[in-house]
Amino acid sequence: MNISDVLNAAYSNIVPFVLLLGILVFVHEFGHFIVARMCGVKVEVFSLGFGKKILQYKSGDTNYCLSLIPFGGYVKMYGEQGGEVVPEDQRHVSFTHKSVWKRISIVLAGPLMNLLFAILVFGGISYFGEETRAPKIADVQSGSAAEQAGLKAHDTIVSVGGVAVRSYEEFQNALTSNKNTAVAMVVKQTNEPERNLNIKISSMKNPNIFSTEAMIGEIAGILPYAKGSLVAVKMDSLAYRLGFRTGDEIVKIDGMKVSTWTNLTYLVDGKNHDVKLATGKDIQFAAAKDVSSIQDLGFEEPELYLDQVVADSPASKADIQAKDKILAINAEPMKNWDAVLNKIKSYDGKEALSITLLREGVEVTKKVTPLVTSQMTAVGKEDRRYTIGIVPMVNFTNPETVKVAEPSIFAALSKGAKRSYDISAMTVISFVRMFQGEVSHKNIGGMISIGKAAKDSYAMGAQAFLMTMGILSISLFILNLLPVPVLDGGHLVFYIIEVVKGSPLSVKKIEVAHQVGFALLMGLMVLALFNDFTKFLFKS
Repeated sequence: MNISDVLNAAYSNIVPFVLLLGILVFVHEFGHFIVARMCGVKVEVFSLGFGKKILQYKSGDTNYCLSLIPFGGYVKMYGEQGGEVVPEDQRHVSFTHKSVWKRISIVLAGPLMNLLFAILVFGGISYFGEETRAPKIADVQSGSAAEQAGLKAHDTIVSVGGVAVRSYEEFQNALTSNKNTAVAMVVKQTNEPERNLNIKISSMKNPNIFSTEAMIGEIAGILPYAKGSLVAVKMDSLAYRLGFRTGDEIVKIDGMKVSTWTNLTYLVDGKNHDVKLATGKDIQFAAAKDVSSIQDLGFEEPELYLDQVVADSPASKADIQAKDKILAINAEPMKNWDAVLNKIKSYDGKEALSITLLREGVEVTKKVTPLVTSQMTAVGKEDRRYTIGIVPMVNFTNPETVKVAEPSIFAALSKGAKRSYDISAMTVISFVRMFQGEVSHKNIGGMISIGKAAKDSYAMGAQAFLMTMGILSISLFILNLLPVPVLDGGHLVFYIIEVVKGSPLSVKKIEVAHQVGFALLMGLMVLALFNDFTKFLFKS
């Protein structure tokens, strides 16, 4: 590795982390600093980082420092230590000798500054334009309520209930606002006139267990993602004879980009076609008679075909191979991948499963004994279930995006405040769900997780990096308000007790509480570090 590689690695890994953490720590400590100064408290040190001071500059009473260890920062206020002897003539600038309400204000200022910063970040993103999912329907399930109401794949939602819709998030919010009612909806296809529909919106349990909304609106049959243009090919079919093979991804038809399964219907218009695959291969497609669907050509959806078989898994040991098609399990025909998963998950732990496969046109049967494995679900819950180590041959298209900008600073800040509230509520609920056992403690991450989030979001661009910064700022706001001694929330508890009883707690009791709080905090940090090492450094 040459010096250029080292510098590039440092830039891509260290710079985003230091930038992200440095800004968040500065914002937090600046909150304490500025309110302390406003309350007349002498601030002796304002430091970004801990340990040995690398750079320092003294102005007035304050020594401004950049310290060696970048994992935090601190503001040292005069008279902050409970047992510290403060001369009579200095008590007017001593933190401890300020009124309890001023001390509460100073301590609360750090977390509140993180909240304010998040509102400004989210508001700024909204004002300058947020790249978000377009209000476009990816696909519609055949025979569903959505199809019967007149919705089609690739429909763009123009308005719901007379209110214009700019993003998919606004579309979902409109569905929730109008759940269990019939509502007028305007939709359109590209290069086609708008269509007016009247659609009944039902309700469903919110799959997001961190949301404050227990029920959300839905139109049954709207699929979240469109199936991609990956194909499976039947042997001895026209498609097979032309050179198509299972696992091919069609990316262009006659020079026109295609990305979804429904796009493949362009092949059955009775014309000759030039088809390009993701591998770069070109196939000349001659018009065929008596062909009314892509299934007639020999194509089928590939989800029952296997893309991968995990090494040393039960499936691998049973000689199940990639590109095998699952036909049946224990003589029960499999219609889709969900049926396969459910059948394997419901294994009774007794006799091995009998899996019937189609391999190069020939049916074969394999005996497989599933094993219990641990996996994390999309909502962070640890799911222990039977698996055999197979991955389906399926792909989904990335949803289209659109840039949405708020028309004014006030509208942007309002949206920033709403988003900050939602993320704050989700953060609190995630703690509750963790204590309830619905979310695994393995989701707790430390500095390595933050570093990875910083690196990944920085590589994605300014919006992703700022969004990550805003979300972590909310996390700091919530975490610092936890009633744990040594955190801001613990200090607030002491001051609230002082307000109630009319006098401060004894130095001895505060010291004991700090020792307990320090032990709790160290335990949490060890857990976070362990999770980070397990997730990123020791994964197989």
